[in-house]
Amino acid sequence: MKYRRLGNSGLLVSELALGTMVFGENSARGTSEADALRMVDMFLDAGGNHFDVADVYAGGRAEEIVGKALGARRNRAIVATKVRWPMGQDPNQVGLSRHHIVEAVEESLRRLNAQHIDVLYMHGWDAWTPLEESLRAFDDLVRSGKARYIGVSNFAAWQSMKALGLSSSNGWAQFVAAQYQYSLVLRDVETEILPLCESEGVGMVPWGPLGGGFLSGKYRAGQRPGVSQGRIGGTPDEWEESWARRATDANWETLAAVEALAAARGATPSQISLAWLLTRPAVSSVVVGARTPDQLTDNLGSVSVTLHVDEANTLTAASACPQPYPARAVNNQSR
Repeated sequence: MKYRRLGNSGLLVSELALGTMVFGENSARGTSEADALRMVDMFLDAGGNHFDVADVYAGGRAEEIVGKALGARRNRAIVATKVRWPMGQDPNQVGLSRHHIVEAVEESLRRLNAQHIDVLYMHGWDAWTPLEESLRAFDDLVRSGKARYIGVSNFAAWQSMKALGLSSSNGWAQFVAAQYQYSLVLRDVETEILPLCESEGVGMVPWGPLGGGFLSGKYRAGQRPGVSQGRIGGTPDEWEESWARRATDANWETLAAVEALAAARGATPSQISLAWLLTRPAVSSVVVGARTPDQLTDNLGSVSVTLHVDEANTLTAASACPQPYPARAVNNQSR
């Protein structure tokens, strides 16, 4: 496992991060505590140090499992968690108010059995709370030592840039990492978010790198999976990793290119897809959301696959999508 700087910070994270969204989740797609503990051991043994959690994952169970799994090895790990979404029925147990941020971080520290959080993310935009309030609360947590770095997830580009500007002008801690869905079958972030990360020194940490399992090659056209893979809110077909969003003609063509290269390289489609992401600009670490130890073993094999420039370019061309205005105009003006 290689290590990369997280954005322009001095923090080094493994090129793969262990995603824990389904750790302890009581559903068909959940990972049992026993398997989760085993997967943490496997990841550490492979040289991984970057663990991605959120307070809302399995209602806090994911944080508890990671805390238990790391134990005395906590100093070997870089643990990222997030705050924003509801953690109870009280109206103040949601959002990015100072009240909720501070309360949620204390609870995360308790569940993680830790004294600090390495990277604390804003897990989504909060239109109700002044951004200054949220950023100042994050800065106070950094100054107190309860968080060491901060990041952003699921903000629009203008929202992230506004936050960076406010932090810079006020001398507050700035985002060093950005978590967004990014894969060969969903490259929307390349329009605004990825250029922002490159420009401002923010490390991209992609989630959903296999497109909800689509890029693993386990699905075929006309064979809709029985269990939809989803995120927070909405109906199954509205979820970001839903079958309705994935099973398009363009994506099947992309998958065909991935499978052809996988066969030529003696690798799996998952490994090729992850290896492609590791070639992309500003990417610091890729979150692999393996559900089972076998899936994790497959994902870990991606670090041994180094794509040649022409191979990466072939996949980039195969998965290309039209750029919206004004991004295409800006790119033309830059030539």
